[in-house]
Amino acid sequence: MSTPLAERIRPKSFEDYISQQHLVGKNGILTNLIKQGIVPSLILWGPPGIGKTTLANIIAKESNRPFYTLSAINSGVKEVREVISRAKKDGGLFPTKNPILFIDEIHRFSKSQQDSLLGAVEKGWVTLIGATTENPSFEVIPALLSRCQVYILNAFDREELQQLMDRALSVDEFLSSKKVTLKETDALLQISGGDARKLLNTLELVIGNEDSLEITNELVLQKVQKNTVRYDKTGEQHYDIVSAFIKSIRGSDPNAAVYWLARMIEGGEDVKFIARRMLILASEDIGNANPTALILANNTFQAVSVIGHPESRIILSQCAIYLANSTKSNASYMAINKAQELVRNTGDLSVPLHLRNAPTKLMKDLDYGKQYEYAHDFPGNFVDSEFLPDEISGTTLYKPGNNAREAKFKEIIRKRWKSKYED
Repeated sequence: MSTPLAERIRPKSFEDYISQQHLVGKNGILTNLIKQGIVPSLILWGPPGIGKTTLANIIAKESNRPFYTLSAINSGVKEVREVISRAKKDGGLFPTKNPILFIDEIHRFSKSQQDSLLGAVEKGWVTLIGATTENPSFEVIPALLSRCQVYILNAFDREELQQLMDRALSVDEFLSSKKVTLKETDALLQISGGDARKLLNTLELVIGNEDSLEITNELVLQKVQKNTVRYDKTGEQHYDIVSAFIKSIRGSDPNAAVYWLARMIEGGEDVKFIARRMLILASEDIGNANPTALILANNTFQAVSVIGHPESRIILSQCAIYLANSTKSNASYMAINKAQELVRNTGDLSVPLHLRNAPTKLMKDLDYGKQYEYAHDFPGNFVDSEFLPDEISGTTLYKPGNNAREAKFKEIIRKRWKSKYED
């Protein structure tokens, strides 16, 4: 078959669409909007192979609107303007239903390309649906983002991936004529990494021309290893490689970090994507053990945003090596995780009266802020006061990491708070 399996069984309706029930289920957000005849401009944000393109097609079909599509990889401002011009003509034929313009990988559009969409979206010539694997807050210009609703598509769980395979074996004309038994699926699921497109195309690869087959983990690994190049050239290892890159830096191995960096650069990865991941790591895995790491990572992000290929690779390399060799601490990361868990478990605890703001006379009469002690009025700019709600007084959320800089933090906390915050 020349058409890949994932394309052959692409869902045509919400009923066939597996997953994302919060959007397309019986009471899903998009389901209800389309029932009302409303289709806003929107951004679909989620991992690769989760069904963003499929969903856009279904929305157009369910709402009975003309559908245009562009890929950010091979479309420029000229192509954008041409398709908007065609859409405007279609819009005249369907005055109550704006044509839908779907842009795949909209995060790869430059500012000028995104600017060229603004007028059409604002004037209602098109309803924009953009698909992205990247956080739209970073990659979509504010003016365009403010005109779109952002919907998050969740990764498939194991049960949903199993449903996809079962559906393929039953509805695909080619595979349904075969006797295929899914005895073991762990290898298929592991290779796919949750990417439905990759899962289905790997399943088809494993079955091949066999008329009768029992699929096991061993069989899958044997067949896929012989055809790995088939899955390399489209960049589907994107998340595996960046994971190896981050874990190498976290593990303090500069050689491995530079190797995986080179893999991403040679693969044409967006340099801002790489820099952003290092910026996150500088806080999550290094933090206050070496605050300079965050400054360097932020400067790296700013620098590669204005310096193009190939020079930006040098800046990325410098930053990766610095981060890999830096002292590590995840204490700040763990502290906010514990704090959020505490908030979820204890709810909205009242702010102590002495910490409350008192902008009005009534609030002052109610003793808001009355017993607050201004730290700068005390020796060493410190006063032993209570800053947590009474119900969780003394709760330790931040535990300094085992490094020289945070050892000083530990000493300061003990000196000021004595035994209030135990290790």
